[in-house]
Amino acid sequence: MESNKKSPEFNFYEAALVKRCPLFKDCTNIVVGRGNKNAEILFVGEAPGRNEDKEGIPFCGAAGKNLDKLLNEVGLSIDEIYIANILKCRPPENRDPTTEEIKTHTPWLLKQIKEMKPKIICSLGNYATKFFLAKTNVEDMKNQPGITQVHGQVQEVEIDGLKIKLIPLFHPAAIIYKRALEPEWLKDMEIVKEYCKGN
Repeated sequence: MESNKKSPEFNFYEAALVKRCPLFKDCTNIVVGRGNKNAEILFVGEAPGRNEDKEGIPFCGAAGKNLDKLLNEVGLSIDEIYIANILKCRPPENRDPTTEEIKTHTPWLLKQIKEMKPKIICSLGNYATKFFLAKTNVEDMKNQPGITQVHGQVQEVEIDGLKIKLIPLFHPAAIIYKRALEPEWLKDMEIVKEYCKGN
């Protein structure tokens, strides 16, 4: 597959920021999102992995298959949600994102949120959860509680005047490595489902 890094559709300010980030130089593709752009529910993960970088699609590897399975179990499909990440480019060896990388990449995510106007954001794992709990202030992420403390607890966040329900969830990759988390995830997803019905 041809790389999308030179795509003319990425000629806007937030994409230019990402292209100036050192991660852009070594990635294969910019990973923007997948699913329904008009959905009322947005899932936000951490960063693309090896498969995502290769395909240019978020959650297309093992974690993605697990996410699809977990969504199906509560009667949701990819057509009813949209998925994006904090970072649009893969960090080497899937290492944790740095503060600078998050600062450079999240304006694009915020642009997606403003365009999409979701009613619900499901943050997957620590980085996405801390970003939203910090009210998108990257410097304040370190002061936020981790996913184990807040998963399944519905909060309201405001992004650019939009009031959005935030539902923190374990990352689907974490469930692959720690199967004991699956019942918790499914319980949390039932909360997501309830809120979807309420819209």
